[in-house]
Amino acid sequence: QVQLVESGGGSVQAGGSLRLSCVASGSTSVIYSMAWFRQAPGKEREGVAAISIEHERTEYADSVKGRFTISQESGKKIVYLQMNNLQRDDTAMYTCATNGRLWPSLLSRDYTYWGQGTQVTVSS
Repeated sequence: QVQLVESGGGSVQAGGSLRLSCVASGSTSVIYSMAWFRQAPGKEREGVAAISIEHERTEYADSVKGRFTISQESGKKIVYLQMNNLQRDDTAMYTCATNGRLWPSLLSRDYTYWGQGTQVTVSS
């Protein structure tokens, strides 16, 4: 089993920045990729960014390219999501996920373990 704990969410004005963190614990040897998803009320869950732990290959949703950066703390199974130039459409519950796949994916069906999420609210 893998446990994921997110932190760093909050309220920010449009144009501001936040950095989310996700710490994995438990059977972390099975972790090969980690990702951030988000879900706004009334909307489907969306893959935002993903990273492969070994190769540090990344994938981003078109909606966040150039604004969000996913990174990892090497050897510690911790990932970050730096979010810059936040917009109201970025308001959502952000959740960390992980799986045993070698390459990153933005599809929720590819992930096995999920955190509880951290809320991000952007106001104008």
